[in-house]
Amino acid sequence: MFIIGHRGARAVEPENTLRAMKTGMTCADYIEVDVRLSCEGIPVIMHDTMLDRTTNGTGPVNAHTLEELKSLDAGRGESIPTLEEVCRLVSGRCGLFVEIKEPGSEEAISRVIREFGLKDLFVVSFHQESIIAALAHLPGVRTGIIVSKETASLSGAAQELGTDAVLPKFALLNDALIADCHARDLLVVSWTLNTLEEFRVAAHLGIDGFASDDPCKARRYFKDRNIFTRI
Repeated sequence: MFIIGHRGARAVEPENTLRAMKTGMTCADYIEVDVRLSCEGIPVIMHDTMLDRTTNGTGPVNAHTLEELKSLDAGRGESIPTLEEVCRLVSGRCGLFVEIKEPGSEEAISRVIREFGLKDLFVVSFHQESIIAALAHLPGVRTGIIVSKETASLSGAAQELGTDAVLPKFALLNDALIADCHARDLLVVSWTLNTLEEFRVAAHLGIDGFASDDPCKARRYFKDRNIFTRI
């Protein structure tokens, strides 16, 4: 079972900043980042469509140039990273989950990923069309479909889509779903697990990985109980 630092390590550092990613990398097998485009089409790391919650800026991310975005404070003096900066940071050191937030951004995102040739990588999204586009731009890349609501024949739909993993919200996990996914050679990677009880359930169910806002807390839980994780 592997651990993913959700938005780096958002429980202890400003989310989706290089600072959060560096912290997450000390304990996680992968870090996860959310990608949107600046107004020039440059992939930047930001979860929300708007700047207001996580920066001292305001308005839509895609209404600002990269220079304008870089001038903002994303927390503790950190700037908004580009996907290029993230790839450079993790290359050869940590795996990466890239979440595509906006359909239509796949070509620009794929161009950066190709440039760095990252091996330990998943491209994931809530949007099926983004998975299809990512596979077209990055043949052979590992992909995952994110799910927040119960869906009929989720594992069958994921298999038909050609994805490698299903990323269900923690509340959707059950033995039948996991067994069906594994029977179809699909990984089950859940989100977002932060409590000791959630860690215990994850270990009991036998999922393949999970995202946590505090990957070091998760790592300590499994280490203290001598439960094998990837690192």
